[in-house]
Amino acid sequence: MKLSLLDLSPVATGRAPSQALRDTVDVARACDTLGYTRFWVAEHHGMANIAASAPEVLVAHIAAVTSRLRVGTGGIMLPNHNPLRLVEIFRALAALHPGRIDLGVGRAPGTDPLTASALQRDGQDDPNARLAEMLAFDQAGFPEGHPFRDITPMPADVHLPDVWMLGSTLTGAQLAAELGLRYAFAGHFAMRHAQAALTWYRTHFVPSARLPEAHAMLAVTVVCGETDAHAERLAAPIKLGVVRIRTGRRAAFATIEEALAYRYTPQEEAIADDFLRGAVIGGPERVREGLERLLATSGADELMLSTLLPDPEDRLASHRRVATAVGLVA
Repeated sequence: MKLSLLDLSPVATGRAPSQALRDTVDVARACDTLGYTRFWVAEHHGMANIAASAPEVLVAHIAAVTSRLRVGTGGIMLPNHNPLRLVEIFRALAALHPGRIDLGVGRAPGTDPLTASALQRDGQDDPNARLAEMLAFDQAGFPEGHPFRDITPMPADVHLPDVWMLGSTLTGAQLAAELGLRYAFAGHFAMRHAQAALTWYRTHFVPSARLPEAHAMLAVTVVCGETDAHAERLAAPIKLGVVRIRTGRRAAFATIEEALAYRYTPQEEAIADDFLRGAVIGGPERVREGLERLLATSGADELMLSTLLPDPEDRLASHRRVATAVGLVA
């Protein structure tokens, strides 16, 4: 089983956001020997409970303190970035860490409309155009007469690392298939659409120089406790955190005790149920069986685990239990 990790740098009550970033680095360093394939970090802005806003910086730092994991972005949000700068940044990362960098890109801004307006000042608001321009810069693909044709991004002797199209709807699957890119579906918050998107991607995939055959990854929320009951207890802050995010209440992740004491309205229960659809939460045996079943039924080539536990020790313990349960480590 090929498993990877997505870390969002969750901010716990009473814990500084800057510490959440350092926690992510510490978790990545500890996971370098656990048999996981990739360790990805995200891009979110203006969120009180998610500290990860500069994934390119985190990738550089994590790659420098690990030796085996592939380190990547899940993802770089295209509306917020200049395509040429992305090529320069990720070529530099690929040169410094050969064979260990992934570039996952998404089409959403990763924030609310007001913050997005502060991030996007160049008048270019089409993420598909940004993606096409980024690939053209990397592959010297501008047509004759294009004003950017003679620009050579440095370092010129390397190319972008593996590019993954991220998505939570069919649109991302369509782009990945059309452009011959790797595809990662955000099942950790949109599992209801996963099967349709992955099927579309495989059915319509067009081989490219970058990728001769389709390759898909499915993200899933996972919490592995000592027992099933322990896992449910650990996951309580995730449920409340999601409800707060989606109802516009800015707050760090609650403690387990606060989350367990919270009383949800029917509407809030529906929000939480939608987010946790397909989540694998339980003791080691339940998690192993759940991951095996998801891999078999989804058609994904690999799974990426999102374990949004605000306590880094709980997060790392869950990763270790999973790694042992599925045989990544003895």
